[in-house]
Amino acid sequence: MLKVAVICLCYNHENYVQETLDSVLAQTYRNWELIVVDDASNDNSKQQIEQFISAHPDSRISTLFLNENMGNCRAFNKALALTEAEYIIDLAADDILLPERLELGLANMEKSPEVAINFSNANYIDESGKLLHSHYPIDQWGKSTIPVPEGIVFRNIIERYFICSPTMMYRAIFLKKAGGYDENLAYEDFDIKIRLSRVYPFSYTDKILVRKRILNTAMSQKQYKKGNFQLYSTLIICRKIFCMIRGKAEKYALLKRLAFEAKQALIFRRLFLFLKFSSLWFKTLLMK
Repeated sequence: MLKVAVICLCYNHENYVQETLDSVLAQTYRNWELIVVDDASNDNSKQQIEQFISAHPDSRISTLFLNENMGNCRAFNKALALTEAEYIIDLAADDILLPERLELGLANMEKSPEVAINFSNANYIDESGKLLHSHYPIDQWGKSTIPVPEGIVFRNIIERYFICSPTMMYRAIFLKKAGGYDENLAYEDFDIKIRLSRVYPFSYTDKILVRKRILNTAMSQKQYKKGNFQLYSTLIICRKIFCMIRGKAEKYALLKRLAFEAKQALIFRRLFLFLKFSSLWFKTLLMK
């Protein structure tokens, strides 16, 4: 029976981690393992994790308590090296898996062995768990009302953020072949989507299977602020894309992305990065 490894990354999520872990226990698909990684939290996250495990003894659950903060990419890769599961989910300790996430993702990917990532729709919730909106707009039956790209989506990913990252399920063999997350980056999702979509197709499950929590302290809320390394990481990823693109459609997708990032850098007075994005934009424009 195929196994799904859920790698739960926790950093200062004391208020949410137990609810997140509960959502793994509630999965309809039962052959899973849960690796809980605490990335040297300085709140009571570790105690909350230990309390949860004490209350729910289960041989499928293991922990990795890091002594120093490594960041998402390094912490995830440490856990990835510990599992031999066929499928992987990267679960932030403030997000929630709905009960059928593993079952439906696995069923979808088993039909298409060439697929590297399966993703789904999601609901966004606030700090208290109140529903904000869905990632893709839905009709009365919960189906997306707009077309969602799947298959070869490299160009789509360059252009815009259309995959809600917490919904992704990876085929482990492809993720490991790619070397896992790039530990030189401040964040992981854009880069791994780019690298995998260049080589493999993605598939979409048209159902809300994850609740993504929006926090004021989230990394994504601070990515353009001065001193934050995320925007520089985006520049590194765009340089990777420059070396990968083929044809005019992908070239114009990168130009669109670079123009957007340069504009954001200018708005937030990241002038050095504005110049770097602009330089890469002109270099891309001159490509034949």
